[in-house]
Amino acid sequence: MPDIVKVTYACTGQSSKTNNLGMREMQAKAWQARDAQYLLIKAPPASGKSRALMFIALDKLVNQGLKKVIVAVPEKSIGGSFRKTNLKDFGFFANWEPNDEYNLCTPGMDGSKTKVQAFKNFLENSEKILICTHATLRFAFEEIDSQLLNNVLLAVDEFHHVSADCDSRLGELIRDVMKNTTAHSIAMTGSYFRGDGVPVLLPEDEAKFTKVIYNYFQQLNGYTYLKSLGIGYHFYQGKYTSAIMEILDTDKKTILHIPNVNSGESSKDKYTEVDTILDKIGDVVKVDPETGIIDVKRKTDGKMLKVADLVNESSQAKTINYLRDMTSIDDMDLIIALGMAKEGFDWPYCEHALTVGYRGSLTEIIQIIGRATRDSSNKSHAQFTNLIAQPDAADDEVKISVNNMLKAISASLLMEQVLAPVFKFKTKLSDEDKAEPGEIKIRGFKSPSSKRVQDIVESDLNDLKATILQDDTIVKAIPGNLDPEVINKVLIPKIIQVKYPDLSEAEVEEVRVHVVVDSFVRTGGIVEIADKRFIKMAGQFVNIDDLHIDLIDQINPFQKAFEIVSKSLTTKVLKVIQDTIEATRIQMTVEEALLLYPDRIAVFMKTSGREPNLQSSDPLERRMAEAIIFLKDLKRKKQNGQG
Repeated sequence: MPDIVKVTYACTGQSSKTNNLGMREMQAKAWQARDAQYLLIKAPPASGKSRALMFIALDKLVNQGLKKVIVAVPEKSIGGSFRKTNLKDFGFFANWEPNDEYNLCTPGMDGSKTKVQAFKNFLENSEKILICTHATLRFAFEEIDSQLLNNVLLAVDEFHHVSADCDSRLGELIRDVMKNTTAHSIAMTGSYFRGDGVPVLLPEDEAKFTKVIYNYFQQLNGYTYLKSLGIGYHFYQGKYTSAIMEILDTDKKTILHIPNVNSGESSKDKYTEVDTILDKIGDVVKVDPETGIIDVKRKTDGKMLKVADLVNESSQAKTINYLRDMTSIDDMDLIIALGMAKEGFDWPYCEHALTVGYRGSLTEIIQIIGRATRDSSNKSHAQFTNLIAQPDAADDEVKISVNNMLKAISASLLMEQVLAPVFKFKTKLSDEDKAEPGEIKIRGFKSPSSKRVQDIVESDLNDLKATILQDDTIVKAIPGNLDPEVINKVLIPKIIQVKYPDLSEAEVEEVRVHVVVDSFVRTGGIVEIADKRFIKMAGQFVNIDDLHIDLIDQINPFQKAFEIVSKSLTTKVLKVIQDTIEATRIQMTVEEALLLYPDRIAVFMKTSGREPNLQSSDPLERRMAEAIIFLKDLKRKKQNGQG
């Protein structure tokens, strides 16, 4: 099916160039904020966050008087990103040289006495750099006086693992360090979304951080080779393994994530699923006993493919070691994984990230897509495909299937917002009021009137959009069955009020207008003809100079993605989706439905030769259509033991 999202890039090379200190564009931007006590770096995968930390950490050790640096990563494999690195040869004043003895991202339990003791020893000796997992940091923190972290830099990689929730041990640790010590903190993340919707930091803590934001468009537009990125969906019926070869192209370097064993898509036997996929591809010729790498002879032409199986725990460690040391494009063709090969995993040659089953976490989706968006000479296009179950009216789990499908679409909508160019919006005062490059001026637009609104607009907009697109009411509105003005003027303001309870009514409106306009422009796509710019609106191109907020409020900014998906679905499936959504909104008793069916509905169907239409202008016909949906949903629940 066509991609829901397709973004093209200019290949400027800007994000790959280095300055006289050996810093890439994002790293130089972070370097400018190196004196901040609390620094938050939001930047996409492959933008160079690890090395940005090295630059800043060394400056804090050498020039800012700090004694030590602690780098915490979510899992052991990511610790390799902070190994010894030569920086002086490229213009910097020092090299990054951690002592291997204090790299605690080694085999063994994160909370082992040996690792915790090594952490405690580090705080009391003359060593400068320690690298450990989030878990080791948490275990060690329980056994030390937090005052030992005075004048220490605590750097937390993949910071979205922190949570403001009172039950989050890592979140509590960060709050404790900020409140009770003189430690400096650097927080780094390629995604600031949490699938559970819990904020990463409390507003009063986040306000203390200096933010360095480098967006996805800046990163991808500045690559040398990558020209485009596609995000699409493919639907299957029955078992996903029977449809996998419809979408798995083994000529493309691919990471295939199979579904979690607890999900509806899983057969509950992950090893058999991997074996089935291998059999679909071809014949296993051998398995390397040293690396666990599988040689497969492809059925179609006999070509030999190298496959890594990260699902099988027995060979996982040696396979990871092989993957970590790969240097050639020919070293790997396909990686099959379940929970691994996501954040921090680096395979620049990857062209296609293929994921089976709906993923509830926006962070996870972004991390998976990030595996395919490394810049590499072997690809000009990167692709993310989500293989998901097609809703089936006969399935007991139809409601879950529909919800998963709509949530998957909402995730792609958010990615479109993240990946598209960024514009500045201003109020258009008159016909003579012309926009500067990178600006769009709109009549009726409300500019930020306070620093709080300005901060939300500049650094929180994607996080706010994530909250909006994870709201159940918004998800159900994606197919276009709610009036756009209800979405834009009622639902979105309510979500803003809950997320930012400190905003006044006027400030909520300013944020609302910015969210709606920004979403509309990014999904609409701008076309330049001669010296004029046009944007697609309701199937027509409108001159940007003629835009008014009242006009934009009449557009559902989320409907386009569903329209693309719907072209690949049958009328029957579309009706299942519509009926499932309507069933959650219909207010009706069993008595009324049973009364309507023999007396009204049966007669109507006999005389008209069709079922009542939910979109009819006749209120009685609409009510009969609702009764049918209600009764079908009731029957499904009873068959599933829910009624």
